[in-house]
Amino acid sequence: MQSLNKTLQELMRGQNIANNIQQTMKQVYADKDVQAFLNENRDRLGKEAIKRGQSKLYEFFHEKQLIEKGVPTVAPGYSPQLVISAGQIDVTYVPTKQLLERQRQRYIQRLVNSINMPKFIKNASYDDYYLNEDTQTDTRTKAIQAAMDFTDNYQKDNFQPGLYLYGKFGVGKTYLLGAIANELAKSKGVATTMVHFPSFAVEMRNSIKQNNTGEKLDAIKRAPILMLDDVGAGAMTTWVRDDILGVILEYRMQEELPTFFSSNFSMDELQNNHLAINVQGDNEPLKAARIMERIKYLSREIEMEGKNLRDKG
Repeated sequence: MQSLNKTLQELMRGQNIANNIQQTMKQVYADKDVQAFLNENRDRLGKEAIKRGQSKLYEFFHEKQLIEKGVPTVAPGYSPQLVISAGQIDVTYVPTKQLLERQRQRYIQRLVNSINMPKFIKNASYDDYYLNEDTQTDTRTKAIQAAMDFTDNYQKDNFQPGLYLYGKFGVGKTYLLGAIANELAKSKGVATTMVHFPSFAVEMRNSIKQNNTGEKLDAIKRAPILMLDDVGAGAMTTWVRDDILGVILEYRMQEELPTFFSSNFSMDELQNNHLAINVQGDNEPLKAARIMERIKYLSREIEMEGKNLRDKG
C-alpha cells in the first residue's frame, strides 16, 4: 500500500497538494465508519496517534470507496477494517459475505464426490424435485418425504438405513440421490460418494492391470455416505457380485454406514433375475440372497413411478 502523500500526489498531479490533502482528509474524517472507529477508541488514541494514522485512515476510506463503486481493490473479495495494533491505527482485510458464501458453496460441492455420474447431480435439490399432481398416489412424493426424513434426522454416530429407490428409467431416482447428497453437504457438512455402479465395475476390472483394485475398493467402502446408482444395469459377473459389491456391503453393514441404491429392479427382481444368475448363466440363489440380506439391512425399499422426465417429447 502506497503512503498517503505519494498516493495523493499521483491523484492530484499539478494541483495544490497541501490543500487537496486537507480536503481529502476532511472527507475521510467525515466518513461514518471512520467516525465510529475514532469515537469507539477515543480513550486509546491520542491526537498524535491519530495524526500518525492518517495514511491508514485514508487507506480504509479509499478501499471502501472502490468496493462501493465496484472497482477492483488491493484485495479482491476482502473488505477493509480499521483496528488498533500496538497502539497504532492499522487496516486489516476480512472476507466479504459474498466471498464467504462462494467459499461455502465450493466446500459443499467438494463434499459430494461423484464418480461417473451425470452433471446435473451438482445442482440437484429438493426445491426443484418434480412431483405429480395426484399426490394421493404419487410414489415420488413418498420418496422425497423419506429422503427429507433422512437428511433432517441424520446424525453421524446414529445409524440410519439409506433408501433403495427403484422404478423405470428416467423417473428421477438419480436426481433424488443427488438432492439428498447436496442437502447433507449443505445442512450437515457430511461427505457423500456417489458412484455409477456399472461404470465402477468396469473400472475395477481395468484396475487389475494397474494392481490398485484394493485401493479403489477401500476408498468406496469407507465413504461416510455411499450412493450406488443404477445397480443391476450392467452384466453382473461372479467376481463383481462377490468380490466388489459383496465386500463393499459387508464392510458397510459391519460399520453401520448409511448406503443408498437406485435400480430399475425391485429388491426381489434384483435378487432373482440379476444377482442369482451370473453371465455364464449359472443360478446361484444362496449367494444372491447373501447380497440382498446386506442391501435390505442398509436401505429401505421405495418404488418411484411417473413419466420419463428425460423424454423431451
